[in-house]
Amino acid sequence: MPHVDATDPGLDLDMLLAMRPTTSRTGEAALRRIYERIDDHLLRHAGYVSFSGGKDSVLVLDLVRRVDPDVPVVFFDSGLEFPETLDFVRSLANEWELDLHRFAADPPLLDVLADTGAWRHGEADGAVPDLHHILIEEPARCAHELLGPGELWGVRADESAGRRALYASMSDQGAFTRLDGTAVYGPVWNWSTADVWAHTRRHDLPVNPVYAKMRSLGVPEPQLRVSHILDGNHLDRGRLTWLRRGWPSVFEQLADVLPRIRQMT
Repeated sequence: MPHVDATDPGLDLDMLLAMRPTTSRTGEAALRRIYERIDDHLLRHAGYVSFSGGKDSVLVLDLVRRVDPDVPVVFFDSGLEFPETLDFVRSLANEWELDLHRFAADPPLLDVLADTGAWRHGEADGAVPDLHHILIEEPARCAHELLGPGELWGVRADESAGRRALYASMSDQGAFTRLDGTAVYGPVWNWSTADVWAHTRRHDLPVNPVYAKMRSLGVPEPQLRVSHILDGNHLDRGRLTWLRRGWPSVFEQLADVLPRIRQMT
């Protein structure tokens, strides 16, 4: 096999990723698992695909639509999403003619953070809210009432130690039931990040522009995550600095409500 010089400016890394043979096999396995879940009535007429606008949820949505093109799609809006994410979700919903349902956090995440007092000068810290309930449990309950309790999502084991532990504890790998009755299944639970990008490029899937913007700011690849703009987690990893540099107007709007974030950049 000839030697390949990775520093060669003519090397097409996207093409090489798209040629990864493991991606095809992984995709076929994921499709089989999705077929099985739908046959078990997890999804058809009894659930939805959870869609965040990130690369993993785009991938899962692409796979599921090959099995059921009319699958309901749910976007859980925290109230602190990147502007590009909101535009991307709307655009993809139109392009792919999605049966899209939006469920907003109530109260919005910004209001929750402001009410704690922890982000304003001269105020005593209030009680820490249960963000899991506000951002996940309650919106999911609303989605269940409308669409059913089955949920397919793009959460993968290699994203964090917590997620590896979550999947490792399951007897039915990739599937579990939450305390609220949600029957959750992650068809790409054992995919690597390289697998995800390879599938994305091979099938020319749309990509949220937040990724390109983060890369231009120097965000390390493992931290390229499309999530809430701010939720109080992982502030030691530079998230607020990237926000201030990449989205200065958004940062200033947040700082008007949460003044202490200026001290954290």
